[in-house]
Amino acid sequence: MSDLTILRADRWVDVAAGEVRSPAVIVVDGNQIVGVNPAELPTTAAELDLGDVTLLPGLMDMELNMLIAGPGGPEGLPDPMHGVKDSPVYRTLRGVVNCKTTLEAGFTTVRNLGLMVRTQGILLDVELGRAIDQGWFPGPRIVSAGHAITPTGGHLDPTMFQRLAPGIMPQTVEEGMANGVPEVLRAVRYQIKYGAGVIKISASGGVMSFSTAAGAQQYSDAELAAIVDEAHRAGVRVAAHAHGDSGIRACIRAGVDCIEHGSLASDETIQMMVEHGTFLVATSALADHMAIDRIHPTLQKKAAVIFPQARRMLGKAIEAGVKIACGSDAPGIPHGTQADELVAMVDRGMTPMQALRAATMTSADLIQRDHDLGQLAPGYLADIIAVPGDPSQDIKATKDVRFVMKDGQIFKNV
Repeated sequence: MSDLTILRADRWVDVAAGEVRSPAVIVVDGNQIVGVNPAELPTTAAELDLGDVTLLPGLMDMELNMLIAGPGGPEGLPDPMHGVKDSPVYRTLRGVVNCKTTLEAGFTTVRNLGLMVRTQGILLDVELGRAIDQGWFPGPRIVSAGHAITPTGGHLDPTMFQRLAPGIMPQTVEEGMANGVPEVLRAVRYQIKYGAGVIKISASGGVMSFSTAAGAQQYSDAELAAIVDEAHRAGVRVAAHAHGDSGIRACIRAGVDCIEHGSLASDETIQMMVEHGTFLVATSALADHMAIDRIHPTLQKKAAVIFPQARRMLGKAIEAGVKIACGSDAPGIPHGTQADELVAMVDRGMTPMQALRAATMTSADLIQRDHDLGQLAPGYLADIIAVPGDPSQDIKATKDVRFVMKDGQIFKNV
């Protein structure tokens, strides 16, 4: 029996060339694209004509957390007490549903950036990704961070999201609570040992926690340097939650690969990112869609200060030429609505084609998979989605995904 499939559609997006081409005839062999509008077509292939749609590479979300929120909880925000109420089993089952929702929204590859709960040291996101890879249930390809690494009282210290009293939900070094160079080295090594494909750290305060001011640097320069050196020697990249300008600068100097949020970056710091090739995942849709009316008044005040500055920062970063990848920070916005991040990037100054590149080629580069993900081209994995209309003219078309193929397998066709 042949594993060949021919997909036909009216249009396809050549993200490398920045053009929409017609028609689209894509030949898939197993899990790989072997031809795009080839001169000759195989005679034994099954054919699927999708009609008046545009084919795109599978989209990518470089910042989310499948293990938080989703079914049974408030839309767009996790239960503020999830850290002490949800068992590892319960949150993993929630993650199964969130994975299916995300895949059906057209996102075929994601980074799960950091567990922030007690798990007895089990990397739930690694296990979730492994089960998907083995075909147990539908979901995107997951690059897992394991436990987010944070100092005591840092933004990603889970007790700081609920303002818990001392002694409630203590975290071990293996679960990411690490202070000083010896402990951060141990925490990094533990995550990598058990399958983390990226290291996530807390480098500054945040909006959604009762930690220090959102802009305050939380890890010292020595700790940052140790984390980056340890991860890089293992071939693993580092992503840093960082809103504040000084914290972002410290991360860049230490060699951190990707800044998450970057809200308060100055013009000089943005230029540093360009010069060092540092990636930015701005999570801009949060400012447009997060249900901040349901959060604590203290956190609402933070959001009122940070979000307008983040909006201006991204516009400057786009103009400066920073390498910007797509990341939604779901469940800050609901799982399955990640295409709102592309809409937000266009609102801040990207062209629709630039936003598509951010969610495909640039994201693939960030996770060191630009050789086989992020394009519709021979030799690339058959991650293919279809949307109506022309997303290079109206980016909102990415919110209406009609067809999803991942690794050559069809998961949605409506």
